[in-house]
Amino acid sequence: MTLDVRAVPARSGGMPDAAGLNFFDADPNLAFALALRLAKEDYQRALPLLREAGAVAGGELDRLARIAERNPPRLIQYNARGERVDEIEYHPAYHAMERIAYGRFGLAALSHRPAVRGWPHPAPHVFKYALSYLLIQSEFGLFCPVNMTDSLARVLRRFADEAVVRRFVPGLTATDPETLLQGAMFMTEKAGGSDVGATETTAIWTDGGWRLSGEKWFCSNVSADLILTLARPHGAPQGTRGLGLFLVPRDLEDGTRNRYRINRLKDKLGTRDMASGEVTLDHAFAYQIGDLDRGFVQMMEMVSSSRLSNAMRAAAITRRALLESQVHAAGRIAFGRPLAALPLLRENLLELTLDSESALAAVLHTGAVFDAADAGDERAARLLRILTPLIKLAICKRARWSTGEAMEIRGGNGYIEDWVNSRLLRDAHLGSIWEGSSNVIALDVLRAIMREDAHHVLFDDITLRLTATTDPAVRPAAALIRAAIEQVRATVAAVIALDSEAREYPMLQVAERLYLLYAASLLTEEAEAQARQGSYRKLLITAEFIRRRLSPAPAPWLGPRPGSGPWLEGILEWQQIPASAAGGLLDRLATAGLAV
Repeated sequence: MTLDVRAVPARSGGMPDAAGLNFFDADPNLAFALALRLAKEDYQRALPLLREAGAVAGGELDRLARIAERNPPRLIQYNARGERVDEIEYHPAYHAMERIAYGRFGLAALSHRPAVRGWPHPAPHVFKYALSYLLIQSEFGLFCPVNMTDSLARVLRRFADEAVVRRFVPGLTATDPETLLQGAMFMTEKAGGSDVGATETTAIWTDGGWRLSGEKWFCSNVSADLILTLARPHGAPQGTRGLGLFLVPRDLEDGTRNRYRINRLKDKLGTRDMASGEVTLDHAFAYQIGDLDRGFVQMMEMVSSSRLSNAMRAAAITRRALLESQVHAAGRIAFGRPLAALPLLRENLLELTLDSESALAAVLHTGAVFDAADAGDERAARLLRILTPLIKLAICKRARWSTGEAMEIRGGNGYIEDWVNSRLLRDAHLGSIWEGSSNVIALDVLRAIMREDAHHVLFDDITLRLTATTDPAVRPAAALIRAAIEQVRATVAAVIALDSEAREYPMLQVAERLYLLYAASLLTEEAEAQARQGSYRKLLITAEFIRRRLSPAPAPWLGPRPGSGPWLEGILEWQQIPASAAGGLLDRLATAGLAV
């Protein structure tokens, strides 16, 4: 991607946007970060698919998403004969997007079976996240159903009876729209909200099967073919330990509709093209999934996958926010100069770049940890346990700022619905709520620390990367992060020593700090890898990330910047940058103990 506006399709009035660009070709950072984390043969296999997805995201999918959002789904409760049907009517643009995601790119099938888009084996999560990351830059809402379909297949393969797996997993992993079965997760209730233990839906065994009754309050992809949900069997204890996990099909084996009603659709701030609703289960038939007394634990497998997907989606819209800002800043003239030449606008672009590149590094590396955990690596499983809530919390929270900043960069146009910024902003706010608000997720980080000592494996993972740094120019950055680790390690130990309620107060700040250390270590690893190619662009990114994110109270930098200021074009255009560009900044950080 170049800041030269000539690279952007012509727009009248000096008002350019990113529509028409290939989002993969415009993002050298994605190619670089992915090559670092994929086997060479997988990377070569991925490139044509990513380039295809980049073209679709910048063109066809972007156009469809605009149409679908302006034509939200409708609930048809009764047919012409007065019969209850509870069908969802979608605009054709939404169905066209489904064919792209499920069919053309096989996103719900890639990690479950071979022979999807030429992969000889189930594709690694690292690639699946990279592919999704491109497409989500144009469409956020649809990828909630895509992820839930993918995650439901995973849960069934892990916990369901073989008969249930044979019956439903082929449909969940189909790429043919005629045989595809979409999945959903209905968990939230009026009484409970985030307190899942307060679930009131009941399950009774009668006539040789389970029957569920109760109300589910927030049901995304409400028209799904298969629904995973929690219910309390008769006589089971209160709290999460009394909840069983059940699969509710929309249609029964005889072709009739199952006994649940869609009461209404939610009028949402964002993801307006994807139907979310309120549902009443009325003696609905359901399959038991796994052990009846471990329903909540098993459901968390799907929740965790969804949390990772939320982080990836937030990273994607952060990237789109940056791309739109770059294009606008390069092509918009003010005071006789492109906006990209103005000092404060350059600061905006650098801040967005730091957010985007750190988020992508965290998502892709966590995808690699996910793959290792799936392969049976117990250490990776413990690491994944704490990384999942960390990146969900931090990246989703920061995306709200990034999309808001990009809207402000575009000015009045950013506030107008003709442009993509308002949609990005609305969707960003959902990421911090779906699958647990920030407070809920911070407490999950605390549980990972208290119950599984997961912070130890996280600190070890970060330190291992930093210790592996050998380039003389990069090692000062690693040293700064290692010093920060010791401070955070002491803070975590102090939190553990508190009583149970007092531990909760600092957890938002502690979780954010843990994420920032993780992200900084990944940027350092990338800087080391790029140094072997003769460039220190990533080192400059790392140095600025350390100053702006890890410094306890960075003071305003007065005068010409020794690092990012003169080198912003080199950062944005991925030019060769010498080690000296970051050296002065790192020296000052080391001298001042990060407080610069």
